[in-house]
Amino acid sequence: MNQIVYLVRHCQATGQEPDAPLTEIGKQQAIALADWLSEVPIERIISSPFSRALQSITLLSERLGLAVEADERLVERMLSPVPLDDWRESLAKTFIDLDLSFEGGESSRTAMMRGVAVVHQAIQQTTHPVVIVTHGNLMTLILKHFDEQIGYAEWERLQNPDVYCIEFRSKGDGVERVERVPLPAV
Repeated sequence: MNQIVYLVRHCQATGQEPDAPLTEIGKQQAIALADWLSEVPIERIISSPFSRALQSITLLSERLGLAVEADERLVERMLSPVPLDDWRESLAKTFIDLDLSFEGGESSRTAMMRGVAVVHQAIQQTTHPVVIVTHGNLMTLILKHFDEQIGYAEWERLQNPDVYCIEFRSKGDGVERVERVPLPAV
């Protein structure tokens, strides 16, 4: 039997700070996300501890009677602790050179490996689908690990929320597919 992970980017939020809450639109998106995912036989929900990620998945956890497991490894990747004038260009470069990092920041490879560790741990510990909630940059890096064609362009196209389905072959010996899941409009 194949194992499925639904990798979710949080709903629309008021900002990028760890405690930034969902906007009113984001709250409606969280309802639509819960409506859609409540039809899936979810076994676990693992989330970034940032408010916007937790708020995006709380309704689903309540409906399914599952606790949300907060995991620090799912926090957003720190490109740089200081503002970069050309941050989009700098970010694009980190998708080409996975070891590139800016002073005080985290390389793509480092962020990718901490996020992928959560995915691998989840599929080893469960038999039914798992929902993992994170942030745009880290989500794209996790997806890139499983499909090297994914990069900066896919990050630019991400929406809030966004959901990708990663299907692992039996016995965890590879990835069957990485596919974007169409969500209902809010």
